[in-house]
Order: sequence, then C-alpha cells, then structure tokens
Amino acid sequence: MAIVVNLDVIMAKRKMSAGDLAEKIGITPANLSILKNNKAKAIRFSTLEQICKALDCQPGDILEYINEE
Repeated sequence: MAIVVNLDVIMAKRKMSAGDLAEKIGITPANLSILKNNKAKAIRFSTLEQICKALDCQPGDILEYINEE
C-alpha cells in the first residue's frame, strides 16, 4: 500500500497506549488496531482530526506516502 500509517510511532513518542487513545477519540480498540496496522482502507476526517488533537500532531505526522515503483 502506498499510504503508510505511522500511528504507532507517534503514540510511542507521546507515551500513549492504544486503549487510552481509543477511549480519548471515541472509537473501539479493534478499529484503532486496524488503522494502526495499515489494514484500513479509509479514515474519516473527523477521526483523523480527533487523533491529531489527542496526540498533538499534524495529519502528515501520521500518514506517509511511499512510492512503490
């Protein structure tokens, strides 16, 4: 996949567990795990906004484009 989710890296830098983040942003730990492990096909902007607010980061800190050529 060309878009990589670096959520685990930002969470580690902020010393926040997946359970804590899921609770803060109002999604299930299972859905957060899907996102964190690059299994998600899409993300709502409202969810991305809540993640950025909770982790005090920018969307570009979480999402990265990698050219697969």
